[in-house]
Amino acid sequence: MDMADMQIIKQHLIDPEICIRCNTCEMTCPVGAITHDSRNYVVDADKCNLCMACVSPCPTGSIDNWRMVPRTRPYTLDEQLGWDTLPEELSSEQLAASGVGAEAIAEAQALEAVDEPVDPALAQIAPFNSAQYGATLPPWSAAHCYTNLYGPKAAIKSVTATVVGNVRVTEVGRDYDTHHLVLDFGAMPFPVLEGQSIGIVPPGVDEQGRPHHARQYSVASPRNGERPGYNNLSLTIKRVLEDHHGNPVRGVASNYLCDLQVGDTVEVIGPFGNSFLMPNHPRSNIVMICTGTGSAPMRAMTEWRRRLRKSGKFESGKLMLFFGARTREELPYFGPLQSLPKDFIDINLAFSRTPGQPKRYVQDVMRERAADLAALLADPDSYFYVCGLKSMEEGVVLALRDIAEQAGLDWEAVAASLKREGRLHLETY
Repeated sequence: MDMADMQIIKQHLIDPEICIRCNTCEMTCPVGAITHDSRNYVVDADKCNLCMACVSPCPTGSIDNWRMVPRTRPYTLDEQLGWDTLPEELSSEQLAASGVGAEAIAEAQALEAVDEPVDPALAQIAPFNSAQYGATLPPWSAAHCYTNLYGPKAAIKSVTATVVGNVRVTEVGRDYDTHHLVLDFGAMPFPVLEGQSIGIVPPGVDEQGRPHHARQYSVASPRNGERPGYNNLSLTIKRVLEDHHGNPVRGVASNYLCDLQVGDTVEVIGPFGNSFLMPNHPRSNIVMICTGTGSAPMRAMTEWRRRLRKSGKFESGKLMLFFGARTREELPYFGPLQSLPKDFIDINLAFSRTPGQPKRYVQDVMRERAADLAALLADPDSYFYVCGLKSMEEGVVLALRDIAEQAGLDWEAVAASLKREGRLHLETY
């Protein structure tokens, strides 16, 4: 018997204890079943078709949770939004009390044990869904990463790190300042790779009196630390004073972090992420496309390659950076970028709000470099990384598609190769 014909459904739920609210699941879902409020991410049982598209990209595993519930009584969105923990599995007695027959319970349990995958044809893909092209596997030569060492369901719930540096990296005098924060973990192991992220737990409680949930931040330093040989890492933090729609709001975690002083301590969980990792084999090319604080993982990758190059231990391929901001003054790390050797990295900047100048976005600059990008798209040793606001993702992937097609390449074949081989990674929020 098909699950659709049964009195019981397998409801997809998100564990609020370990979710780090990174928005990966919502942006990946092809049917718009996932939404969120200021606290929880939730799944609409009426929309979810169990296509599993959101499961692999989730950095924490919080998305991979299911409950057998009566078809007439799934958990509502309001119920899920109010949870601090997932409900326990309903027992056979509880299902029976909800009007489910014994035969239906037995059949549902048998089907659950088989756990057959859902037919991919059931997934309703939009005409152009940029998220469908993102890889969920790391490059074949990526280093081994560790994940979820610290967190609500780990043996150690969190680790305390000490602030050893907090430097502003955008021009002084602007409201939307960005800070470079360096955290030291002392003797506590906290291994990270370029492309991974951590969770910061702000102190205090929210408006409902509950402890703040962790906020996710990409690591901006290479694997051997911001200061080589020390157990530390760095983050790129933008002070949030308005939401994506321009409405005034004071970001709880971003303002807390930007205001930290050297010697202060913070509560950290993680690390997270096992796919947005850089290649490590010789002559591999990396194309980095980012906006704002999406530059954090790109800085980490660039710095690791720079250190290897300086030591003479690595024969690296090309590095290309497409970096966007509203103005030059709001671009993090503008000064250090200018000091990087031109034969080491090919830097392309795009500013959308320079007075007296037309708006330019990263995808516009990518099209200007179409010939170089087309050659890299055709090269199996090239890897593409996109990080920044969700609004940039579709334009960037469309630019890659158009560049490929204008060069006579079969975009769908190229895209399938990029995804299958872990060579196109999308991390937008």
